[in-house]
Amino acid sequence: ANQTSGYMWLLLWPCRGMLGYPPACREWTDTSRKCTNIPLDELLERAMQHAELIYQVSEESRILFEEMFIPLSMRSQHLQRGQKCNINSISIPGSKVEAESISDKWLLHTVLTLIRSWMGPLLGLQASLDQYDNAPAVLLEGTHWLMGRLRSLEQGVVVLTGKLLDEDAVVADPLPPEGWMPADSPQGPLESVIRDYILLTCFRKDMHKVETFLKLLRCRRTDNCSLFSVEKKNKNKLNY
Repeated sequence: ANQTSGYMWLLLWPCRGMLGYPPACREWTDTSRKCTNIPLDELLERAMQHAELIYQVSEESRILFEEMFIPLSMRSQHLQRGQKCNINSISIPGSKVEAESISDKWLLHTVLTLIRSWMGPLLGLQASLDQYDNAPAVLLEGTHWLMGRLRSLEQGVVVLTGKLLDEDAVVADPLPPEGWMPADSPQGPLESVIRDYILLTCFRKDMHKVETFLKLLRCRRTDNCSLFSVEKKNKNKLNY
């Protein structure tokens, strides 16, 4: 019952996503005209809400996946601690102090880079889960929902970048960064399950960073608060 209840609101998201959004720009698809008319603070708030929902669903998906497929004997911290989620080709702040010191432009660039780096791996995760014999429908639907919301968030950050920096943002990166993938190809069913679990774990961590960076941007425009005060408001801490 607990596994399913956490996803009940997910089924209502197509309706919830429309509430309070201008009819001309519900999905950020028109970056040239309709969406650019939305006030900057509203765009930032919407992007932050998207990131928060993506993080929450990725966390619930990870927990459900763990309960369904990871043996109890393998549910130890070394499974996560032994994997490096960030790859060298993606430059992100290495500490909270560093995150606070970089400009709004580079903070947005980091957010957009993180989002785009997960497009390929998330598609790969979808394809892998589709091959599972006993994957619950709610998990499959959740990963497809994550892919759609990630694309929507990318569109929103592109528009936000143009508004905040008063310049044209690159809508499509000609050379998207290569997202995190395991160093070794899985050799069997169990290895594939572990790979997918680690991938979900790393995706969740990066989406938490995206959410926190967007909240830091909002703080800079309102309370002039720091990342440390942002973290105090979050239940989960940002782990570097």
